[in-house]
Amino acid sequence: MFAYIVRRVLATIPVMAFVALFVFSLLYVAPGDPAAVIAGDQATPEDVERIRASLGLDRPFLIRFGEWVWRILQGDLGVSIFTNLPVSTMIQQRIEPTLSLMIITLILAVSVAIPMGVIAAWKQGTVIDRTVMGFAVLGFSVPVFVVGYVLAYVFALELDWVPVQGYTPIKQGFFPWFQNLILPAVALGTVYIALIARITRATMLEVLQQDYIRTARAKGAGQRNILFLHALKNAAVPIVTVIGIGIALLIGGAVVTESVFAIPGLGRLTVDAILRRDYPVIQGVVLLFSFVFFLVYLRFREQVCTVVCPYGRLQGVLLDRHSVVVAY
Repeated sequence: MFAYIVRRVLATIPVMAFVALFVFSLLYVAPGDPAAVIAGDQATPEDVERIRASLGLDRPFLIRFGEWVWRILQGDLGVSIFTNLPVSTMIQQRIEPTLSLMIITLILAVSVAIPMGVIAAWKQGTVIDRTVMGFAVLGFSVPVFVVGYVLAYVFALELDWVPVQGYTPIKQGFFPWFQNLILPAVALGTVYIALIARITRATMLEVLQQDYIRTARAKGAGQRNILFLHALKNAAVPIVTVIGIGIALLIGGAVVTESVFAIPGLGRLTVDAILRRDYPVIQGVVLLFSFVFFLVYLRFREQVCTVVCPYGRLQGVLLDRHSVVVAY
């Protein structure tokens, strides 16, 4: 196990080095000059050059990149060009709204999508099944910002049930905190729910054809026990895997969702930094997102779960209904 963890940690080094080089290079070849933005429209070329020199933008690319990497290795993500605050401090100030949004979205998506997928598999070919699959297709097709604007118009402007925009820290009360995040969570979770529901349905359809499911029916087990106690547990591996890998959808969707609902999180911080050409902030946030995504990918790429096999034999080993096996 220790060797496995070491290999996984070491595997992140070349990938993160490539990501760092890519992010650093992409920003410096992109159009726009932060020195010109800081100087303003009335600045002379000499003023712009002086600001570029003070920011270190006039030095060679490799020198700037080497200094940036050295600071990162020391835990320093740099200083914002516009606010003069450390990037790590700005991330700490904005991380609570993003984490809150992602946690609520994850709980909502899993709570809704898995029962939807199970019921769709149980009612295969019926109106319920076609409705669930239609929602899944629609969830993949409609952009997050469109869903967000529709939800805000209906539930915030027309019905006045929740605030339109903004964020309330959880320390000021759970209910105001939840009110501000429920619409963004639904908007962000739409595509996530569609993904999990489709995988759950496909996996359940395969499991429901197995011999031990027919044995359970023959022994008089109830439909609920068959679906959730026997079938769902054996279908859990791909479902858990897609839940983990799908966190990447939340990371990417948080940028759009936070912009639509004016949530002061990391996504909104990224958008503001891009508009102002605040290179240190963009690099720090993108590097953080990339690191989190890669860790999640490594964790769920070869998912190993314990699942319950209620009846029968597996690989020559006799199992009773309470046996636990390890499966990929």
